[in-house]
Amino acid sequence: MHASRNRHVLLLSLVILMFFCWGFATVLLDTLVPKLKTTFSLTYAEVLLTQFSFFLSYLVFSIPSSHLLARLGYMNSLVVGLGIMVLGCLLFLPAVALGRFPGFLVALFVMAAGITLLQVTANPLITRLGDPQRAHSRLSLAQAFNSLGTTVGPLVGTALILRSRGLSAVATPFMLLSMGLTGLALAFWTLRRLPSIPHTEPMASGSALRLVTRPHFALGMLSIFVYVGAEVSLGSLMISYLMQPSVLSMKAQEAGPLVSFYWGGAMVGRFLGSAALTVFPARRVLLACAVAALSLVVASSLTTGVEAAVFLLAVGLFNSIMFPVIFSLTLEGLGEAAPEGSGLLCLAIVGGAIIPPLTGFAADHSSLAKALWIPVTCYAVISGFALMERHLNRMT
Repeated sequence: MHASRNRHVLLLSLVILMFFCWGFATVLLDTLVPKLKTTFSLTYAEVLLTQFSFFLSYLVFSIPSSHLLARLGYMNSLVVGLGIMVLGCLLFLPAVALGRFPGFLVALFVMAAGITLLQVTANPLITRLGDPQRAHSRLSLAQAFNSLGTTVGPLVGTALILRSRGLSAVATPFMLLSMGLTGLALAFWTLRRLPSIPHTEPMASGSALRLVTRPHFALGMLSIFVYVGAEVSLGSLMISYLMQPSVLSMKAQEAGPLVSFYWGGAMVGRFLGSAALTVFPARRVLLACAVAALSLVVASSLTTGVEAAVFLLAVGLFNSIMFPVIFSLTLEGLGEAAPEGSGLLCLAIVGGAIIPPLTGFAADHSSLAKALWIPVTCYAVISGFALMERHLNRMT
């Protein structure tokens, strides 16, 4: 019994470590954006095709990933997802060697395909590895380590990407990441036969359509879509925003490390939120965070200088629990349909492909400050979900 419990704790720890790794990988895009923009002389809309390529994978692979999860089970799906992610990291080597912007888009697309399978698999797995009553708190804790990865990522990205000349060192952090991911894949393969691992069931045809027609689930999907879009838009444009003469007038190498405050706020908020969610109803915590994030973005868009910078960087603190709480609230009551529900929710992460280019287009044709009103709209939608969630859930 004691040995079985230790293996269960080890499994939970490895899944949480995986959250860290894909957070680290995702946020490297924030330092890659200004580097590619300068190197290839791109507009904001053009350079944010990086985010489009990355998050497009969620649209393409989320539903296939949910079917693969149902077929292979949790552990084998984690191993396959990590292997695909390693392949994506290795593709940065030919992208750098060729020195062509589309090469980076291909590498990001493949890497994100692996992350998509990991997201589809790991989010419902975390909610089922323990007491169901603490699922919100457990997923928020795992997402806190995801945020630790997003906090460390900008520091590593600034040192290895923004401070390098040309594209020579761009692949380095991805090569280091690939080695860590390979080790994780081997560990999951070793633990794949643990008796405590939940089982998955084959999916019934047409069940996806039935889930989407539920108002509670549909609004949860929309909330994931706009949340990821807002978070990615702010993170991707943060360095450029801080570099503006009307804000901090910094160089990219100076502004890059400050992005860690944005993602670090999310990390702190998730640790605090994990505790708060054991005391307060999840929907109330979500509403408070969505309203606070909306207010901070509005304040930043209407001010200048240090105030504008501080307001926007502080949004990360309130972004913190949004994804895990929206995710777990939307999955409540799905039971064995959780794998397919997870796949549909991960499909909604494609908001990170759609909303950032729209925000970049708005910035190209107006200003970065005015473009912030697109994320404001996103947070308004999430506030609506938090207000209506209880009522909609009763209708299901």
